[in-house]
Amino acid sequence: MADPATYRPAPGEIPDEPGVYRFRDEHGRVIYVGKAKSLRQRLSSYFQDLSGLHPRTQQMVTSAASVQWTVVGTEVEALALEYSWIKEFDPRFNVKYRDDKSYPYLAVTMADEFPRVQVMRGAKRRGTRYFGPYAHAWAIRETVDLLLRVFPVRTCSAGVFRRAKQQGRPCLLGYIDKCSAPCVGRISPDDHHALAQDFCDFMAGDTAKFTRRLTVAMKEAANELDYERAARLRDDIQTLERATGKNAVVLADGTDADIFALSGDELEAAVQVFHVRDGRIRGQRGWVVEKVEDVTDGELVEHLLQQIYGNEASGDGGTSSAVPREVLVPVLPPDVDQVQAWLGGLRGSKVSVRVPQRGDKRELAATVLRNAEHALVLHRTRRAGDLTTRSQALQEIQEALDLTSAPLRIECYDVSHNQGTYQSASMVVFEDGLARKSEYRMFNIRGPEGQGARDDTAAMHEVITRRFRRYLADRADSRDLELDTGADEDDHLVRSGPIDEVTGRPVRFAYPPNLVVVDGGPPQVAAAAAAMAELGIDDVALCGLAKRLEEVWLPGEEYPVILQRSSEGLYLLQRLRDEAHRFAITAHRKRRSKGMTTSVLDDVPGLGPARQAALLRHFGSVKRLRAASVEEIASVQGMGERTAAAVVAALNPARDTTSDSPTTGASDQVSASAGMLDA
Repeated sequence: MADPATYRPAPGEIPDEPGVYRFRDEHGRVIYVGKAKSLRQRLSSYFQDLSGLHPRTQQMVTSAASVQWTVVGTEVEALALEYSWIKEFDPRFNVKYRDDKSYPYLAVTMADEFPRVQVMRGAKRRGTRYFGPYAHAWAIRETVDLLLRVFPVRTCSAGVFRRAKQQGRPCLLGYIDKCSAPCVGRISPDDHHALAQDFCDFMAGDTAKFTRRLTVAMKEAANELDYERAARLRDDIQTLERATGKNAVVLADGTDADIFALSGDELEAAVQVFHVRDGRIRGQRGWVVEKVEDVTDGELVEHLLQQIYGNEASGDGGTSSAVPREVLVPVLPPDVDQVQAWLGGLRGSKVSVRVPQRGDKRELAATVLRNAEHALVLHRTRRAGDLTTRSQALQEIQEALDLTSAPLRIECYDVSHNQGTYQSASMVVFEDGLARKSEYRMFNIRGPEGQGARDDTAAMHEVITRRFRRYLADRADSRDLELDTGADEDDHLVRSGPIDEVTGRPVRFAYPPNLVVVDGGPPQVAAAAAAMAELGIDDVALCGLAKRLEEVWLPGEEYPVILQRSSEGLYLLQRLRDEAHRFAITAHRKRRSKGMTTSVLDDVPGLGPARQAALLRHFGSVKRLRAASVEEIASVQGMGERTAAAVVAALNPARDTTSDSPTTGASDQVSASAGMLDA
């Protein structure tokens, strides 16, 4: 626990200008990001008497070891920079909005040659139009099933599409007229793209023009006495009306707005939002937030808008459709003008952020608030005492293992194999008692050169050695980086530790754990302790959890530490162990399935995985590749005549590849034939 006075900047060093500041821990990791109109006033508030600070703020300033800041020109720039750094560094003391459940979206992959309609979850992709979110995936599929009658857009996966294209036959949807079958050329790419655009326009709320278009076509067909076509168009109109009727009209003025509501207490809050487009509720979404910093409701709303619309705009390729014309909130953020300017920049036009005062919008906001209150009650029921329970678990582990402080970062390791083959190991990370899946790692056990598989203890020794050898190297690189750049604390180019050249993000192994847990008893603990001792790691605690009696083993101890069965600390260690076991088995099965997948092309000299994939992409199947000549195979990019001849020889052992070679003369062929006759 650090004393804030040891890293407090002198008052004259802090500029009295807008900017963004970052608190870092002793390992250089960013643990908090904030913005301020005046950096001097805001930062000075953190270095007052600790008893006057919020408990979470106390924990933050005592966990930090330094503070840095970056001056910007305007408060809008500070808002944008704060969001980008929160997204990049994921500081553990910043407010984080977690979905109270995973919401599905209706997605149309407009960037594809033949756009596909599908249900998607998770991170958004560029070039894809999203509609929703919806409460249930079945609601999306029901709507899509109705609309495919009028807009027969492709819905199949890439594998099904490719197989139908190779076979020249569409799938079932193509036969029942719920797909235009672009896989077999029934529709051109441009026409199919226009069809997908019509589908998107309808889902975006422009429904009237399609109904009018079909009505005109139906009347024309009736006048021409084409009653069958008129009946089909009548059914299409009814289909569109049924699909439209699923979203009730709630606001008659064509409102384009997101309506937020907030319900919470000092520890946590629930947020709900209704997405209203063209006067209709198009989707609903909810978040639950733990108040890990001392913030007001207005600041919570500002963080909410910052994270939600920042993610939406970046996932939608920077388009303005993610941000509506109106954002109705329960409390105005403290810097509402800057928030409106930032949202207007994302949308490309003016955005209004306000609190609804009267009329239909206020009534709808009250409905959203009731949903937020219900979501908070449900969350408390499911996770009653969750914050207290996690703190209790960490405290029990600290006391049981006689640690100087609570283990805020715990890493757990496990080894998985099948009779010594395809050995794999896992590293899972828990921070503040919660899984940090972005920092999970897999290890392929290498073993010494020229020897067979390693046993579990040797494998554990190798994994711990590799992990902490990387930590020492990254820590040294981080110190060298700061010395080489000569950057002061104002320099925003100095990140939290060394930077990965591929991803541009901080290297994760530069941060040590407070506690290492290995799956196993005394042998595994001894192997891990030996690896850490060889590297000089003496400031990281170590223990093992044996499955048989759930005993906790410490290095060099003759007897284990026994935790009560009802102990929250034991429950947390069990969760760690089980998660490491699951992750290790996943890695092992992945290696094993990849290793057991064999191909007739594997034994061809000079033909690696990349060339194999290129051949299969070009010919479509091994059957067609077997029927190809040397010249046809050699024409594939990256292939040569010698390798092509080797492929033909491997696929057709009885075939004379010399007849296919353009460099083989007639006399050579005759000589070869004569030699075969002599033999």
